Amino acid sequence: MTDLASPLTIAGVTLRNRIIMPPMANNKADDDGHVTDTLVEHYLRHAAGGPGMIVVEHSYITLAGRVHAHQLGIWSDDHVSGLARLAEAIHAGEAAAVIQITHAGSRSPQEAIGTTAVSPSGIAVPGDKEEPRIMSSEEIEAIPALFAAAAARARAAGFDGVEVHGAHGYLLDQFMSPYTNHRDDDHGGSLEGRLRLIEQTLGAVRHELGPGVLMYRLGADDAPVPGITPEDAAEIATYLEAWGVDLIDCSGGLCGSRPADRTEPGFFVDAGAAVKRAVSIPVAAVGGITDPAYADDLVRREILDAVCVGRAQLKDPAWARKALETLR
Repeated sequence: MTDLASPLTIAGVTLRNRIIMPPMANNKADDDGHVTDTLVEHYLRHAAGGPGMIVVEHSYITLAGRVHAHQLGIWSDDHVSGLARLAEAIHAGEAAAVIQITHAGSRSPQEAIGTTAVSPSGIAVPGDKEEPRIMSSEEIEAIPALFAAAAARARAAGFDGVEVHGAHGYLLDQFMSPYTNHRDDDHGGSLEGRLRLIEQTLGAVRHELGPGVLMYRLGADDAPVPGITPEDAAEIATYLEAWGVDLIDCSGGLCGSRPADRTEPGFFVDAGAAVKRAVSIPVAAVGGITDPAYADDLVRREILDAVCVGRAQLKDPAWARKALETLR
């Protein structure tokens, strides 16, 4: 029987177990997004703690898409040598190394980017205070190449793959959700229109990444914001599979990663389960998962293929090793 300790092979990369440390921002890079010794030590410590995979925190593909002055960057070739240190540190701990690449869209504060943030339709994500501007067609058409260039840098740095960030109200999520995308051109309207930028981005990323692991963080539930539902996410997942995604990582959409109204363990697991039922590729989910027995049960019952454990691993770098020892 498959359990939390079972290996999982994704696009030729074998994870030693089904525990994923998902991307969690440290904001410990320098002013230009370069890797620091503090970041290297952080990932070295966590890889040694036993997870099957570590997904390095969201790394911005362009200055116009960052959210913090000390966010990790992947927008310049100058970042590659530092990023290689991160990949090497994770591999030294025998975990698979993936890096999340992102554009925050309207969630980029003016303080961080020095100008007004961009968005599909000039609609802010609920809870955000700054009003974004509407992207031109030319600006939209430039996005896939930015993601692709970031993927090429990740590959050059020695990462096993990338995770394209399409959750938490960031740019690709803003295009996907009917709440934030009211465009009437090729990148709006129908579901296919709202997914067009994602399709173009994934195609461009795959071209640069080659056979590496291509993951997608899906904003699988916008609630309480009226937008994407888990049922919608299941349909969207079939498109992602067709476009070459190797693993879908389910999290929150416009509601963010930790909605205030969700405190139960596994608060995005139901959305992940709906997605898993719709596709044949591996599916993981996140959301307040701290109990090893619960995580193990999700895999044993085939509700998920892998489990993302975030804050618990952030608090205790050895959580994965201790969890597997407890389950023996």
